[in-house]
Order: sequence, then C-alpha cells, then structure tokens
Amino acid sequence: MRPCRAGAAGWGSVAALVVLAVLVAAVFLLVLGPDGDAALPARTKYGIVFDAGSTHTALYIYQWPANKENGTGIVSQVETCTVNGSGISSYADDPAGAGASLKPCLDKAMTIIPAGQQRDTPTYLGATAGMRLLREQNSTKAEQVFAEVTKAIREYPVDFRGAQILTGNEEGTFGWITVNYLLGTLIKCSFTGKWTHPPVEDAVGALDLGGASTQITFLPGTTIDDSNTRALLRLYGTNYSIYTHSYLCYGQRQALKRLMASLHQGNLSSQHISHPCYPRGYQENVTMAELYNSPCVPTPSTPSPAQVLMVTGTGDPAACSTAMQKLFNFTCGTNRTCGFNGVYQPPVRGQFFAFSGFYYSLRFLNLTGEQSLNSVNDTLWKFCTRNWKKLQEEFPTVNRSHLRDSCAASSYTLTLLLQGYKFNHKTWQNIHFHQQVSNVDVGWTLGYMLNLTNMIPPETPQSVIGLPRSNWIAATVLLAVMLVLTFCLFVAICYQKNYSDYESL
Repeated sequence: MRPCRAGAAGWGSVAALVVLAVLVAAVFLLVLGPDGDAALPARTKYGIVFDAGSTHTALYIYQWPANKENGTGIVSQVETCTVNGSGISSYADDPAGAGASLKPCLDKAMTIIPAGQQRDTPTYLGATAGMRLLREQNSTKAEQVFAEVTKAIREYPVDFRGAQILTGNEEGTFGWITVNYLLGTLIKCSFTGKWTHPPVEDAVGALDLGGASTQITFLPGTTIDDSNTRALLRLYGTNYSIYTHSYLCYGQRQALKRLMASLHQGNLSSQHISHPCYPRGYQENVTMAELYNSPCVPTPSTPSPAQVLMVTGTGDPAACSTAMQKLFNFTCGTNRTCGFNGVYQPPVRGQFFAFSGFYYSLRFLNLTGEQSLNSVNDTLWKFCTRNWKKLQEEFPTVNRSHLRDSCAASSYTLTLLLQGYKFNHKTWQNIHFHQQVSNVDVGWTLGYMLNLTNMIPPETPQSVIGLPRSNWIAATVLLAVMLVLTFCLFVAICYQKNYSDYESL
C-alpha cells in the first residue's frame, strides 16, 4: 500500500503547485497587466495654434508626450491647414466672415485629433502685424473681428484659451525658438538615446519677413543695453538672453505700398508715377484710395480718393535701390549701434536662418542656395532690367502681381538685410535661406506651442484604481478555479490522512 500512499501525497503536492501557479498568474495579470493597477505610458497630448497673419491664416496641429524633458514638451507638427481667403484683418467690415473662414480647417482638425482628447486640446489664435495695424486704425473693428473668431472656435469641442495679438517681440522670440528647436540647438537625442543639451553658443539667429512686419532675433556677443529688445527664456533647463526687435510697417507688402506712395509724393502734381522697380513696359492704373489705404502709408494733405494715377515701370535697378533706401533712416546717433530708425541693435553675430518673405523673395530668382553676395547682386541687376513682355513669355504661369513685384521684393530684401540689419559681404555667408526643417514649416507657431508647454504641468504616470470589466471577469474565473483546486487539495489531504489511519489499524 506504500506506493498508493505516496501517490496520494504526490497528488496533494501537485495540487498545491497548481494553486500557487494560479495565484502567481492572478497577481501578474491584475498587478502588472496592461489594464491593471500598473504605471501606464503617458498619453500623447495635442495643441492647435492659428497663425492669423496679415495676408493669410493657417492652422497648425502639434502633439507631444505628456511626460516632458526638463519642463518643456518634445513637440512635433502633425498637420497644417491653410485658411481660404486673406488674413482676418481684411474682414474689418465683415467680422462674421472672419469666423466662418476658420471652420473648414477646424473641421479637418476634428478628424485628426482623437474624439476623446478634443476637449482637452489647448487651442490658441495668435494674430500678428495685420491685426496690430487694424487695432491702431480702428480698435472697435479689431475687437469685433476677435469676437467673431472666438465665437466660431467655441463651437468646436476644444479647450479654447483665447485669441490675442502678439507683440512684435513675442513674434520674433517664438520664431527664434522654432528655428533652434528644429535645428537641434536647444535639445537633441544622442546616439545613446539620451537627450543632450548643446552649448548655448550653438543657437542660430532668426530673420522673419512677413507682410506687415519684420523681426530679427539672435544671441549677441555682448550685454544687451536696451531692455526693450531683450527676452529672457528658459527652455529644457537652460537659460537664454536674446536680442529681438520687430519693425512694424516694414513687412514686404507694406514696404512696397510705402514705396509706391513715396514715388507719388515725389511729384504730387503729376498723375503719373514712374516705378523703377517695375519691369520696363509694365503699366497699370491705381486710385489714390488704393494707394493710401494703410496706416503705414502717410496720407497727403489733400487726398483725392477717386483720382486715378498711371503707374509705368522703368526697370532701373540703381534707381530702385535708391528709392528703397529712402524708406529707412540709417542714422544711429552718437555712441550707439543700431539697425535702422534709431533702434538699438548689437552687431549681428553667428549663423542666421532666414525664412518667410526672405526665403520666398529670393527663391523665385534661385538665390537661396548659399550664393555669394556678388552673385546675388548680379542676378538681381539682370532680372530688374528685363522687359515686361519678355518676362511674361518666360514665366507664363506666374501670377501677374507676383511677377511684377519680384524685382521690388528682392531689392527690398537686400536693402533690409544689408543697410537695415547691417550684414556685409563677410557675414552674408552666415545667412541661410530656408522655409522648412525636417518637413516642418518654420514660423512662430511651433515656438509658441513649445513655450506654452512650460505652463502645462508634467503628468505623473497614469494609474488605474479600479479594474476594467474584462479584468473583473478574469479575476472571477481565476477565483473560482482557485476555490475548486483548494477544495481538491483539501479532499486529497483528508484522503491521505484517512488512508494513513486505516493502514495503522
């Protein structure tokens, strides 16, 4: 009978091992399982920023992991959507139209951001120089436009944080952050998979040219003397003190309007304007109302809105350059370095990234490929002497206004960079003209979102206190199995004990 008793004891041991295995499995499933009370991967967060510029509006969708590196999110661009029509400032007399124009892009955003996260998606609208000008011109109309865009955005299930007009210095600062983030000069991932912080001196300058304003931002080699041009930042645990300034009315579109008005005011008695930056043979009619419809353009003492002026292009690059320089005041004053119009600016230093209008104005002439300044000047000179008819034949698909303005826009870009910002033949080689980095558009919106992530508190890893339904079902089944096996073990022990007693008898 000994082998049978041994078998009974073996059965009990096996049952005990099975119960132990079940207990271990239950603990593993309930404690370490993906739906259990264990740490979960942090969620991906989303953010929306509207760039309401002077000429157009664009929506950008960004995402970043909830856990952050030294307090700042690792943000990437998910999608962009260009709003049809002009900038929201053009809706001054139709505020409701400004709000309606945003809806197609908002509809698109709702198809990209998961429905469960839309109400937690911070959404912002930042307006730049176009709305700055409208506010100066008519603050009531500016408020009405903002009221309508706010109303439109609030119809969507997002966490709308408000619409605001960015200051020029904010626009320049956020553009600088964008450029350096994308170039990896703020933070980058090393070969070992760890985040590293490059030296502060590796940061590059940012040159932005919009329709109504232009910004220059960089790390100077000296102390910034004017606090109005200094911005203090803390990103990824590192402090930065940068120089930044924005010149309102010196964006490309407004500068060309001011140029036309300046040419007219040179001979107010004439109804004819000779335009040296327009191609030879080009002609058009403009009214006084069209010429002086911007707060950037000083109005003559006796305007006649209905008066028609004949504009004729002369294609004279030397005269064009001279006329451009009259838009600036290059006098700095005593014991002071400046850019133009008496605004303090330390000498330019380091590498610069030029985007927006700087890039587009030179790209048309294929001058964004690191050419020397002499080569740029030669190409521009030849282009500006071209005949209008031949230009149209050579570029039949190019928009008429864009083709007409190409010489003027490129001439303005050079004047602004060389005489305005004080670049020269040597430092020209430090300017790099681009519009994208790693397929991401360069502008102020990404820097804006990066800065905002500093104000979003980092999340701790998620922890599920209650169990989901599927885990409760699994736990119930396991408990039942454990009870059955425990009962079997109890019976086996009792059988073993009774059999042993029987043998002793």
